[in-house]
Amino acid sequence: MNVRFARDNELDDINRLRKVVSDIHSAGIPEVFKAGPRNELWDLIYEIQKDPEKEIIVAEENGEICGYAILHHINKPENAFRYEQDYLDIDEFAVDSAHRRQGIASALVAFIREYARDKGFHRIELNMWEFNQSALAFYEAAGFKTYRRYMEMKV
Repeated sequence: MNVRFARDNELDDINRLRKVVSDIHSAGIPEVFKAGPRNELWDLIYEIQKDPEKEIIVAEENGEICGYAILHHINKPENAFRYEQDYLDIDEFAVDSAHRRQGIASALVAFIREYARDKGFHRIELNMWEFNQSALAFYEAAGFKTYRRYMEMKV
């Protein structure tokens, strides 16, 4: 298995995995996430690939893209309330269901950590939805810790 930066000719394969993630989210929280294939979602990967503040990485095994992550450099300038925030955000992360529990997600995280160190980041962030308990279990096992929480009250 090889983890590396995505190539332009692999974006459709990445979209196949993005569709799976989209379906999981729209089933888990249908009032937030749109269901079904959408051209806007499909086309977005091409904009992401061109964005200088974003990187797409893939896990490839036997010529097949079996996992991916989209990374986003976030910089929030200092203001009256807080210091400058400069970190790497994992915007999207997925492993194909047929390839789970084979070390692919861990290899993606290891690649992301090394990339963050090389770029001088001191923190990697991600957000996830509470309904996705299997993702939470993986992220905690990988070393992520909750440091901020969003809560809601439905009215």
